[in-house]
Parts: sequence; C-alpha cells; structure tokens
Amino acid sequence: MPMTRSSMYRRLAAYARPYWPQILIVLILQLLATPLALLGPVPLKIAVDTVIGSRPLPGWLQAALPASLTGSATMLLGLAAALLVLTAVLGSLLDMATGLLQTYTGEKLAQDFRSRLFRHVQRLSLSYHDMTGTSDSTYRIQYDAPAIQRIVVDGLIPLFGSAVTLVAMIVVTARIDLRLAVVALAVSPILFLLSRSFGPRLRKNWKEIKQLDSSAMGVVQEVLSAVRVVKAFGREDREHERFLHQSNRRVRRELEVSAVQGSFDLLVALVMAGGSAAALLIGVQQVRAGQLSLGSLLLVMAYLQQIYKPLRMLSKKTVALESSMASAERAFALLDKVPDVAEKKDAHRVGRSTGSLLFLDVSFAYDADHTVLHRVSFAAPPGTRVGIRGTTGAGKSSLMGLLMRFYDPTDGQILLDGVDLRDYNLGDLRRQFGIVLQEPVLFSSTIGENIAYGRPEATREQIAEAARLANAHEFISALPEGYDTTVGERGMRLSGGERQRISLARAFLLDAPILILDEPTSSVDVKTEAVIIEAMNRLMEGRTTFLISHRLDALTGCDMQIELEKGWTVFDV
Repeated sequence: MPMTRSSMYRRLAAYARPYWPQILIVLILQLLATPLALLGPVPLKIAVDTVIGSRPLPGWLQAALPASLTGSATMLLGLAAALLVLTAVLGSLLDMATGLLQTYTGEKLAQDFRSRLFRHVQRLSLSYHDMTGTSDSTYRIQYDAPAIQRIVVDGLIPLFGSAVTLVAMIVVTARIDLRLAVVALAVSPILFLLSRSFGPRLRKNWKEIKQLDSSAMGVVQEVLSAVRVVKAFGREDREHERFLHQSNRRVRRELEVSAVQGSFDLLVALVMAGGSAAALLIGVQQVRAGQLSLGSLLLVMAYLQQIYKPLRMLSKKTVALESSMASAERAFALLDKVPDVAEKKDAHRVGRSTGSLLFLDVSFAYDADHTVLHRVSFAAPPGTRVGIRGTTGAGKSSLMGLLMRFYDPTDGQILLDGVDLRDYNLGDLRRQFGIVLQEPVLFSSTIGENIAYGRPEATREQIAEAARLANAHEFISALPEGYDTTVGERGMRLSGGERQRISLARAFLLDAPILILDEPTSSVDVKTEAVIIEAMNRLMEGRTTFLISHRLDALTGCDMQIELEKGWTVFDV
C-alpha cells in the first residue's frame, strides 16, 4: 500500500532530525536572499524616476540617505550603480555559502540514510535475499537513498524559501499598486491545481522507471558475475539483447514522463505569461492615466518577475519532487522489511559452546508448497564427526542453514548445549561455527585480511600460523607480496585449491567449536584434494563437524552418517 505524503514527510523529518541545526542555517541563508531580491530593481527606479525624471526618492530611501547625496543627480546615479554592484556581489557570496552548507548537509544526510539501509539489508533473512536477489537492494541503497537529500535539502528548503520570498514580494507590490498584486495572486490557484493534477501521475511513473532501472541493473550484475559461463557458451549477444530489452522499456516510460512533464511546464508558462500580460495592460493604462509613474511600473514589473520566479519554483519543484518521493517510498519499503529470523530481547549469551547438538523432529518449508525437510532427528555429542549425504535438492544445505539459524524450523527444535537456537544471541550463536564451502567466498582485499575475516584483531603471526595449519603458508609466501597480495574480486586471481586453503586457514584462525564443511574438495584435482584433506583432518580434531558430500568415500571416518532423500532421513547410523 503506497505511503501517504504526510507520513512520508514525517519519516523524512525524523531521519533528518540530527541535521536540523545545519538545515536551519541553510534556511536562514536562503531567507536572506529575499531582501536582496527586493533591492534588485530599486536602482532602476532611482535611475528612471529620480535621475532621468523629476520624482523624489521613495520615502524610506530619502530618510536613510544624507541630504548631500539625495540633492545631486550625479550622486544618485552613482548610488544606483553602486547598489546594483553591491546586490550582485552579496547575492553571489550568499549563494556560495548556501551552496557549500547545502552540499555538506545533503551529502551527510544521504550517507547516513544509505548506511542505515545497508545495515538493515545485511540483517534481513536469507529468505528475503533468495527471493529478491541483490540488484534490487543494491539499487535502493545506492540510488533511492539519496532521495532524502533531494527532498529535505534540495526540495523542501528551497520551497520554503520561495514561499517566504513570494509573500514578501506580494506585500511590497501591494504597497505600490494593489491591483497589480491581485493580478499576480490570481495565477496562484491555477498553478496549485496544476501541481495537484500532475503530481500523482508522475510519481506513479517514476516508481515504474526505478523498478525498470533495478531490473536492468540485475541483468548487468547477473551477467558480469557469470561472465565466464556467458563467454564459454558464446551468449554475449543474447545477454546484450536482454539488457537492451529492459533498457528500452525504461526509455519508453521515460518518454512518457518527459511528455507529462513538458505538458505541465507548458501550462505553467502559459499561466505565467497570461499573468504578466494582464499586469502589463493594467500598468500601462495606469501610467497613461497618471496614476503610476513609469519607474514604479518598471519596479512592479520587475517584482512581478520576482513573484513568478518563486511561484514557478513552487509549482515545478512540487512536481519534480515526485521522482524523489517515489525513491523515498522504495527506500522506506526496504526499511520496513522485517527479518524472518528475529533475536529475542533477552537472548541467551554464550562464549564458547561445547558443540553438543540435538535435532528434535525438525521440519522446514520455504513456503506452503515447498517442504524441504521432514521430521529430522539426531544427536551429535561434542567432537562428533557427522557425515551428511544425499542427492541435489535433498535438503543438505537447508539443514546447515537451520543449524546456523539463517532460517528457523517450521516445526521442531534444534538445541545447542541443551538450549534452543532461537533463544541465543544471534552474534554469539554464529561465532560458534566455522564454515568451508564448496565455492570459497573471498573478498577483494588481501590474503591476510581474508584469513582474518572472522578475527580482524588477529596478529600477523596468528594469521601465518593458521595458514601453516591449512597447508597454505608455502604458496602464500612464494607470492611477491605474500600475505599483502590482493586476491581480486571473489578471489579470482587465485586457483580453486588456493582459495579453498585460504578458506580453511580462516576456519583455523576462527577456532570455532563447530565446523560445517560443505563439499570442500569437490572442485579440486586429486593432488590438491590430498593436501586439503590433510588440513581438514587437522581442523576437525576436537570439534563437532558436519561434513556434507554426495560421495560416500568422502565420509569415511565419520562417527555417524545421515542420508537425506527428498527431505526425509533414510539412513542414520
């Protein structure tokens, strides 16, 4: 259900609260532009009515200036020129100060909001990421989050400043000529109705555009992450066409938005032109009738342009904000996602468990139509090596996901040291597990940083010792930069066996009481497999270990074996 505009503004104001002092200063600086704008046309009136003509200066100016200055036409002309330069310089300095503070405040707002989104996304359950993928969340964090900057700093502050300027200009114009002020005000309701009419339609279109952008990003991310497969099958052209298809849909929608925006701009221009024309006709008639001086008419027409400038900004900004409102709605929708796996307020803390695990009639389903595990029960005392085998889709990975509480069981319980996993502090619970996966996950940093990922405070000596235990120290030391070697994105600068040994070193350094080894030798050659198995046997000593494999020979030496078939336990010894 779409959020209402008022609720959106309330939430945005709450997130912007830490920056209200800076926002207030920006607002004050923008309001200072109003008196400068009022002074802008005054030199022209002085030159036309007093220097060229014979009319006296306006009363407020006559009272503010010394008699020696007001009595000389040459001095008054110099005053008009000086005022013109002064207002231009002050306006530029004010704009520069406002721009700097506005940029700082806006960027900090966007950074904090983006950081909040990123933190929240990391805490969402794996089921959410499995369903939506990563590209949509990436787009919302990177491109939708800055909407708070565009709305609060680039949108609402200028809108408020424009409203104050508008009121000031109308008051001054009314003091000069009430009829012309009424003409200027007459266009306001029309502009308001235009904004109300076009805004919701544009917001809906912008939401669709951002969804299409997210889909196109998904294609790019998917293809680049699997570029080896794309090249191997020669599918570059097909993927290019898929990207173009998504992009073309976005272009068509963008054209629709542009057409709507152009229609709105045209109507605003016509309304403004009509107001100016009416004011000119009335003003010229008053000058002919002697009711208004030429200088006053020029001053009023200049003020009318100043009135129409904030009016135009108010109407166009209101419509332009719809794009940012659509982004903010998408960002808040992400923040409103609730993790499926929640931590209790009084969660049980644990330092280092014994590694005793008990599955009691555990069942699990991703949804009502997709039951993965059926009433799995077994006990793993501390130090037990548990072999788990089964065909693809039998539920092996889901079982381990439940163990680390990436998901919660649909029915049944999993106990660690006699306590239900759902009662533990999530951070403490997950620190009890060391993981070595079939496809090692490395980050685009150094080898040393990857080994120390679970223990970033580890010393270089501790990192090297973990690498020795994993049979990795020799090849790491042979690299030109040793442990400072950058592994590249997903570790692709290293071979599969080297990545796997770094993953083992990470597990050694973490020194968790429970291990999960998911097909750790399935993607390496026989020679490398022997090296990895030797390190694995060393790693498993004294730890409760779950060794997952579809190969029976790989589970030799396990204390017990569990075979899964379509989620059912068919073999348990």
